[in-house]
Amino acid sequence: MSLNKEQLNTLLTQLSFDENGLIPAIAQQFDTGEVLMMAWMNREAVQATLTENRGIYWSRSRDSLWRKGESSGQVQHLKEFRWDCDQDTILLQVDQTGVACHTGRRNCFYFAIQEDEIRIITDVITDPDTLYKP
Repeated sequence: MSLNKEQLNTLLTQLSFDENGLIPAIAQQFDTGEVLMMAWMNREAVQATLTENRGIYWSRSRDSLWRKGESSGQVQHLKEFRWDCDQDTILLQVDQTGVACHTGRRNCFYFAIQEDEIRIITDVITDPDTLYKP
């Protein structure tokens, strides 16, 4: 998936980044529709995602690009890049390798209110201590 410079500039102009230059991005498993995670992207992350065909985000804590899976191997292969009608939210349809959540769960949305209680609704699949070892 590749855009020429003019197309990329048009896209970056159309997207509505916030006052910090960020836009929310939702990662969704392309073949099941499972919502995996939400992260932030800036212009550089959008460009890198489209160039490298993988989920690349902006880490607010590290103040740098975050190539999902770079240290853990849990890569998101980009299948489709979408954005909403207000042009202020991105949807990345990806093929997730392994788990998406740093807690070792398949997705980051594992808290739920069920029967008037807050519950954890998914189990840890991969020990998070093993995800980030060199």
